[in-house]
Amino acid sequence: MCRLFGLSGGAQPLRAEFWLLDAPDSLTVQSHRNPDGTGLGIFDPKGHAVVHKAPISAFDDADFAREARRESSRTFLAHIRFASTGALTLANTHPFEQEGRLFAHNGVLAGLSRLENELAEDRALVEGETDSERLFALITRETRRRRGDVRAGIVAAVSWVAEHLPVYSLNLILSTESELFALRYPEAHKLYVLDRAAGGHRGGRPLHHRSHLGTCVRSDEAAERPVVVLASEPMDDDPGWRTLDSGELLHVDAELKVSSAIALPDPPTHRLELGDLSAIGRASQSVGSSA
Repeated sequence: MCRLFGLSGGAQPLRAEFWLLDAPDSLTVQSHRNPDGTGLGIFDPKGHAVVHKAPISAFDDADFAREARRESSRTFLAHIRFASTGALTLANTHPFEQEGRLFAHNGVLAGLSRLENELAEDRALVEGETDSERLFALITRETRRRRGDVRAGIVAAVSWVAEHLPVYSLNLILSTESELFALRYPEAHKLYVLDRAAGGHRGGRPLHHRSHLGTCVRSDEAAERPVVVLASEPMDDDPGWRTLDSGELLHVDAELKVSSAIALPDPPTHRLELGDLSAIGRASQSVGSSA
C-alpha cells in the first residue's frame, strides 16, 4: 500500500534530510512491488509550498529516490505511491498542492463520476486522474466554504464521501506551512503518530527514522528540539508510537500542540472490502501492509 509520512518542527523551521527510497536495491525493498511514484512536500522561507516528486516505475528514475533531499521547513509531507487509480505520471504523483496546502492519501474510493459532479466548477482544481486529488479538491472547497477552517473542511468533505461513495480507505495527511492534519478512516489501514520529546525516548539523539520500505529521514536538530511525526508504520523502536483510532482526526498546531477527536464515528455507508477492489486496487492496498 502507499506510505504516508508527515513531520512538524513547530514554531521554527527544522532541517531534515530525506531519502525517499534509501538503498532501493536492498533485499528488503526487492521483496515488494516497485513503487509508482515518490514525493516530498515542504514550505520555503516565505511560506510557499514546494514539491519534489517523480513517477517511478521499476526504478527508472532511481536516482531521484536515492538522492538525499536536504530541506528546511516547519512541516514536511512525504509519500510513496502504489497506484490504484491513474497512470504513472507526474500529475498523479503525491503530494498534491492546492491553495497553498499539501495533501497525500492512502486508500481507495470509488464513484469518481459522482464526486466530479459534486465538485462542479471546483473540478478545475484537479490536474490528474486519481481519486486522491479529487478528494483533496473536495476538502479544499469545503475549507474555503468554512473560511479557511481546515479541520471543518476535512470533516465536511470526508463525511460527504462516506455517505455517498463506496470507500475502502481514506487515510490522509494534509499540511500547511505551520500545521499538520491527519485522518485515519476507517480501520482498513493503520496510521501512527509519535509526539517525540527533544532527543527521543533515550535522550540526546537525533531523529533517524526508517521504514521497512526504505523511506529514511534524519534530523540532527531533533536531538535538541521536540518534533511530531506521522507515518503509516512505526519507523523506529520508540515506545511512544501510537495508532490513531478509526475516524480519528489529529491536528498538530504551529506550536507542536497535538489534539485529536473522533470526527467520523460511523463506518462508510457503502463500505468496500479488499475483495471488492480490482486486481490492481487489491495489489496497491496489500503491498507491504504492516500488521
